[in-house]
Amino acid sequence: MIDRAFEGQLRGWSLTTAEIMYRLPDHRDIVQLFLWQDYDMAPKFPRLIKFLDFWAHNLDGPLCEVRVAHSAIVGPAEMRYVGSEWRLH
Repeated sequence: MIDRAFEGQLRGWSLTTAEIMYRLPDHRDIVQLFLWQDYDMAPKFPRLIKFLDFWAHNLDGPLCEVRVAHSAIVGPAEMRYVGSEWRLH
């Protein structure tokens, strides 16, 4: 059975990290950080957008700033003919 995260990486999904700065509900002058990490598809980031929409509609701490970083971990193999062949035995 193949791991869903690995299968997603082969389809172009990459590990995405978001640094979410938000203001505390009772003390609006204090900013706190929350780190979110999941596999997502750049550049539209549908999972991150869904999470941020949930945050904005259901949590009391208003969003202040979001920084996003992503990295391609695994990609399809690149194969090409080099003009020679090696054989053992």
